[in-house]
Amino acid sequence: MTGTASPMLAAALSGVPAGVQALGPWAGRRQLFVRFAGEAETATMYLVAALVREMERQLSRSAFHSVVIGGRDPLASVPFLIAALESAKPKLPVMLDTDGMRPEELPALLGHLALVQVTVEFTGPEAALDHALETLRVAAKGTVAHALALCPREDTTDSVLMRLVQETHAASAATQIVVHPPIATGDGNPVLDRRWATLLEQAMTLHADTRIALRVPPPTGLR
Repeated sequence: MTGTASPMLAAALSGVPAGVQALGPWAGRRQLFVRFAGEAETATMYLVAALVREMERQLSRSAFHSVVIGGRDPLASVPFLIAALESAKPKLPVMLDTDGMRPEELPALLGHLALVQVTVEFTGPEAALDHALETLRVAAKGTVAHALALCPREDTTDSVLMRLVQETHAASAATQIVVHPPIATGDGNPVLDRRWATLLEQAMTLHADTRIALRVPPPTGLR
């Protein structure tokens, strides 16, 4: 498919903002976001040429660590992304942030990516985790760096997290796992329960490259 995508392809984006990555191993990095619009967001239709112009304009005017493709269901628009990236040829690394759906679409895009990040927010059906794991397998097979950003909720149990860490290790031992615990607020100050130190100790016996980190909150942090 590479090299054959039409520049007349279009996609609904919520914008191409500059921001700080909220999650994963590149959290805290300043990135240029190519954000696909969600259902509740105002969408603008971008042709490939329009996206390329906007990327080139911003990348020439400011300093960024990387470009990130994210938002809602970016792998539904792989031909559009391939056409844009082949035309723009960004000199910075490109990261994909996905919920793990559509792993079958990922191989065509891997040649343009430096990092595949699967973000799990524990809000969908448990079957979605199988797709997330398959996405990590595909990235590993394509020898592209890959990470799993876990955003557990207050009601997410330790057993669920441990099982996912174990299954992730089985899918790819090269996965970088970053757990972003929910933060409680006490007297106006963030509080991280000691539970997470114990959980990290247990997780590292299953997968050595596991860490906990605070999520960069909005409006500074984007994804």
